[in-house]
Amino acid sequence: MSIRIGTAGWAVPRAIADRFPADLKGLQRYAARFDCAEINTTFYRPHRADTYARWRDSVPPGFRFAVKLRRTITHEARLADCRGELDAFVAEVAGLGEALGPLLVQLPPKLVFDPEVVPAFLEDLRARWAGPVAWEPRHASWFAPEVDAVFADHRIARVAADPPRHPDDTKPGGWSGLAYWRLHGSPRVYFSPYGGGRLAALAVEIAASPAEERWCVFDNTASGAAAADALDLKGRLGTFSPAVILRPRSGPEDPLVR
Repeated sequence: MSIRIGTAGWAVPRAIADRFPADLKGLQRYAARFDCAEINTTFYRPHRADTYARWRDSVPPGFRFAVKLRRTITHEARLADCRGELDAFVAEVAGLGEALGPLLVQLPPKLVFDPEVVPAFLEDLRARWAGPVAWEPRHASWFAPEVDAVFADHRIARVAADPPRHPDDTKPGGWSGLAYWRLHGSPRVYFSPYGGGRLAALAVEIAASPAEERWCVFDNTASGAAAADALDLKGRLGTFSPAVILRPRSGPEDPLVR
């Protein structure tokens, strides 16, 4: 089993810079303390092959990137008739090589589960990509047993997101082989840090998950809180003993499109 803790992007805030190697910069510096990161810029635009190669060569063996699916697929095509877009995206992110982790699919808040469109899209996706997929829906229609069954059939893990859009949004769902927590910050999205009590409870939940692969990504980056929260959680998960996990550690329509 593996547990990966990281942030959206790889910024190292000045307030905790002394907890990272001083002789490294950028992604290399971040990757000295974390073993995963989320790439969200792929949602907005394609990247050059040499960009992916640079990212790949900047991280140590075992480091993984989760890469967000393009908005032309999720928000414009709304998952319908987008085989060409899928071909282009999968070919593009293959430049990360062995550092490529899950594809992250985040849907617009008003996109309703369609029992004809969604299975067809998942078949198209799986014909092109056999690796892990983390799926973040934000409409209530996606949080139903029959949808989780569709996800399980296609090995799609439903993200546990905070702040939640639905009561079941707080727990991972779908395929049980991957559990993916995505924490945007609450009560103030992108800004609020997660205090020790919430991180302690999260550590217990992650440690108890039966998933073979577990990811937790902090997206509360606007205030610099993400890296500090990730370090705290990583420290708590250094052992699966609840006594240690619970010990305090030192050291426009679419607002959640990150």
